[in-house]
Amino acid sequence: MSPTTGAPSRVEIKKTYKLYIGGKFPRSESGRSYEVYAGGASSGAFLANAAQGSRKDARDAVVAARKAYPGWAGATAYNRGQVLYRVAEVMEGRRAQFVAEVRASEGVSERQAEAVVGQTIDRWVWYAGWSDKYAQVLGGLNPVAGPYFDISAPEPTGVVAVLAPQASSLLGLVSVLAPVVVSGNTAVVLSSELRPLPAITLSEALATSDVPGGVVNIVTGRTGEVAPWLASHRDVNAIDLAGAAGAEGVVWGDLEAAAAENLKRVVRPAGTGPEAVEPDWTATPDLSRLTAFLETKTVWHPKGR
Repeated sequence: MSPTTGAPSRVEIKKTYKLYIGGKFPRSESGRSYEVYAGGASSGAFLANAAQGSRKDARDAVVAARKAYPGWAGATAYNRGQVLYRVAEVMEGRRAQFVAEVRASEGVSERQAEAVVGQTIDRWVWYAGWSDKYAQVLGGLNPVAGPYFDISAPEPTGVVAVLAPQASSLLGLVSVLAPVVVSGNTAVVLSSELRPLPAITLSEALATSDVPGGVVNIVTGRTGEVAPWLASHRDVNAIDLAGAAGAEGVVWGDLEAAAAENLKRVVRPAGTGPEAVEPDWTATPDLSRLTAFLETKTVWHPKGR
């Protein structure tokens, strides 16, 4: 019984979260988990246990992303926009949970957390709105000498690995994930190592929206352990190294060198060398992260008489 209210006391349920792969929530194949603390520091209050993903989990996530790629890339731009907008609706419905987790994970005030979550949902909607517009901006009809139409059109790259930002656990995450999937790529995300809870809740929002399983896969764990396997994986077509900045035991230049083995597209973290830092995620975005994971296909077609 509670000594103050006289109500029956109860034991608090400590959560142990799972991975998000192929639209399902499996445990890590290694059976490992690690403790997550408030503020991302071991001196903070205990928040939950997160699955400690392994090399095998990363490989499973790539397989799921590759399997989902043809259907997602082949969907109409309008359909992708509608599906991604639905994610924003689900996030809005779970706003209070996101605010609580951002506040606990990043050690900010409730007012600041509210602002972060609001901007994150707006950022997701902003990218969703580009789904049926970026081709008009980035493609075009090219002038040629001859009786031909020469048309350039952007197409998705394929499977993209994303190292989520370490400090900005939600706004930064969405800022690097949304531009990957809006154009038809599929993603394998390695969440913030010390602040994974907002990413886990985002996976639950994805699972309860209309996003097909495998389009987004989220692995929690040690960045220094899993990132090298994603960088060197032969079936990953591109990698965003944003989360290499501030990650323990990670040299982003080594990841870039591993990515070069199969000519991956690479987006470097902000800054250079050991001075790599996270950018200001609150700044107004542009299309640079979207274009980073697009290929340009040029088609020649004879003109009729």
